[in-house]
Amino acid sequence: MIQIDDRVVSSEILTQKFCCDTASCKGLCCVDGLSGAPLTRPEADKLVDLLPAIKPFLSIQGLRTIERYGAAVTDSDGDLVTPLIEGRECAFAIFERGITCCAIEKAWISKSIDFQKPISCHLYPIRVKEYTTFTALNYDVWKVCDPARLLGEKLELPVYRFLKDAIERAYGKEFYNQLEEASKLLSARQPDS
Repeated sequence: MIQIDDRVVSSEILTQKFCCDTASCKGLCCVDGLSGAPLTRPEADKLVDLLPAIKPFLSIQGLRTIERYGAAVTDSDGDLVTPLIEGRECAFAIFERGITCCAIEKAWISKSIDFQKPISCHLYPIRVKEYTTFTALNYDVWKVCDPARLLGEKLELPVYRFLKDAIERAYGKEFYNQLEEASKLLSARQPDS
């Protein structure tokens, strides 16, 4: 673990390799799982406000689910998440040429909204846990992301570099630069192979 200010970062974020490979995984992270995407309260409120602009990008089933349950629900763990369509994919998931995409991000790309997607989605495979005195950033290993780990190894792309935009969006450029420095220090301590 590495501590930067009030954030404790798993060293795996600096050492493990990762690069999304949606051609191989088909975007299963938006389909598999027991809950929707984790949301902050401000994100949930923002999704409610932006829903009219997101609606044209939603699937019929996604729209019906959101109309029935809302843009955010509380899951069995008491966490705020996006709703699921009949316990399967995220209500904001859409399918294009056999690959799962995000209606929120599609609306953002088209400049219909100013919100890219929930930060939990943007930061994945980093999972964030807030504690009273610090924030933990952990590397999450999920079988559906096996292709991402293989591609990351091939490209020699560490998790934090793959997630540069997301990390800077969530924590700023200075924090990302501190991760770069921590990675260099960690590499310097590794014995030669």
